[in-house]
Amino acid sequence: YGTMGERKEVNMKTLIIYVSISQANTKRVAKVMAEILDATLLEPEEVDVSTLSEYDLIGFGSGIYYNQFYKRLRNFIKELPAFKNKKAFLFATGGHKKIPTKPMEKLLLKKGVDIAGTFSCQGYNTWFLAKLFGVQNKGRPNAEDFKQAEEFAKSLKEKL
Repeated sequence: YGTMGERKEVNMKTLIIYVSISQANTKRVAKVMAEILDATLLEPEEVDVSTLSEYDLIGFGSGIYYNQFYKRLRNFIKELPAFKNKKAFLFATGGHKKIPTKPMEKLLLKKGVDIAGTFSCQGYNTWFLAKLFGVQNKGRPNAEDFKQAEEFAKSLKEKL
């Protein structure tokens, strides 16, 4: 608390690490979250692992390919050192309504990371089988998806 009982704003240092390949769906969601969290946005190859301890919260986001987070992000997490008292969140965009985050959560838990939350939304899918079966989600993520991403980011801020 600051002077005269007003609540003092605590600056939380946040990093969002993401992989967004075909339609920039994940990057667009990452930007919405970064704005709310005042976060730095980087792709895995841009991250200096030695600086990760400086962050209070780290987000990991990816498009979904063959029902998994992109390999670049999975491999990046596998190579991370173990952490103490590190908070993280996961987010993804994909062609299906149910997006699997459990395997990534397990990877992060093995690194000593506490999962603060997960978020996912549908994204425009141009994979050839999606076209064949009509599961394209054209126009996604949409305004409602971005609003939900904002709400998720705000909830993280309130939790931490």
